Amino acid sequence: MAAYGLYTHIASNKFRSMMMLAGLFLLIYVLVYAGALLAEVFLNSNRPAGDYLALAVRDLISAFPWATAAAAAWIVIAYFFHQNMIDAVTGAEAVTRQEQPRLYNLLENLCISRGIPMPKLKIMDSPALNAFASGLNRSQYSITVTTGLLKALNDQEIEAVLGHELTHIRNGDVQLMVVAVIIAGVVGFFGELFFRMFTNLEWNSSGSSGWSSSSSSSSSSSSSDSKSSGGGAVIVVIVAIALIVLAWALSQVVKLALSRAREYLADAGSVELTKNPDAMISALRKIEGRGELPGATSAVMELCVDNPREGFADLFATHPSVQSRIDKLVQFAGGRDPGPLEYAEESAAAPEEAAHADQPPPLPRKGPWSDAHAPAPVPGQGPWGPHS
Repeated sequence: MAAYGLYTHIASNKFRSMMMLAGLFLLIYVLVYAGALLAEVFLNSNRPAGDYLALAVRDLISAFPWATAAAAAWIVIAYFFHQNMIDAVTGAEAVTRQEQPRLYNLLENLCISRGIPMPKLKIMDSPALNAFASGLNRSQYSITVTTGLLKALNDQEIEAVLGHELTHIRNGDVQLMVVAVIIAGVVGFFGELFFRMFTNLEWNSSGSSGWSSSSSSSSSSSSSDSKSSGGGAVIVVIVAIALIVLAWALSQVVKLALSRAREYLADAGSVELTKNPDAMISALRKIEGRGELPGATSAVMELCVDNPREGFADLFATHPSVQSRIDKLVQFAGGRDPGPLEYAEESAAAPEEAAHADQPPPLPRKGPWSDAHAPAPVPGQGPWGPHS
């Protein structure tokens, strides 16, 4: 687990980033070819399948310079403006030391302790408990923290989360993640564009004789011609759809290049920075199940400390489970796990606690916050912070 700043990991991430950018161009060419197939069928539905394939190759060669220029332009735009796009989605705003002295000082101390350049610090107004790092170079790096995280975590736990994000920056994980977001975004955009084109095409009255467009009309062919050539159009459309689906699937597989090991390494890096595995464990337990950012895209969620989204998307999950991450910290860093938190029970008990605020505070639970690492209990304050 002591893998913070491993040169092999950093070099691997840089190599993957270059390969993924090269793969972006390949996926663009696949999409252009699929679009050319659909366009040829749209223009003339009375050709054999071989003719459509040959014509689409010709169209791809003609469009090659334009497709390359478009992909390069997208990369340039994403390089300079990806942070603006992320901020627009999350609503994050940059803060200064005067605005957030607690958070700013914690981050600055960590950076000074390891000689790491200070990234920008941003706050996202959300009750969710989460944080993420972003940026492609030293001048762009930033760490965004939710207001919910600031309220729910103590200083040691926030410091552990900041150490986790700094490790992502130091190890080059942030660059890899942003490149994956760029690729998934551009492929998703063109894939949706071609699917919309496809849905605007309808079978004509014979059900299998050819294609017609809702926006233009074409002369009808004889039944015999349709039967002999319509099958070729159907085959080509199926091939085009398959290529679009393949390109989309590959863009999702790109995310699998974000090895889940990066989260284990970031947790380990946080422990090395803070020398406090219990703080990282308790932070993960508090974040567990409470990190969903309303309105955030899946691309943004994949940048976060924890991505709680499950279901079909879990097949392409880029985060290991919280439990497995904690198990690693317990096994290799000597941390102690307090177990999952029962938020429902705590919420139900809140009114009763408020009614008995004058009574002595309950004994702290067994765990990292009940030993010498934690301060003595303060009247009116429980093991998880002041009673609300």
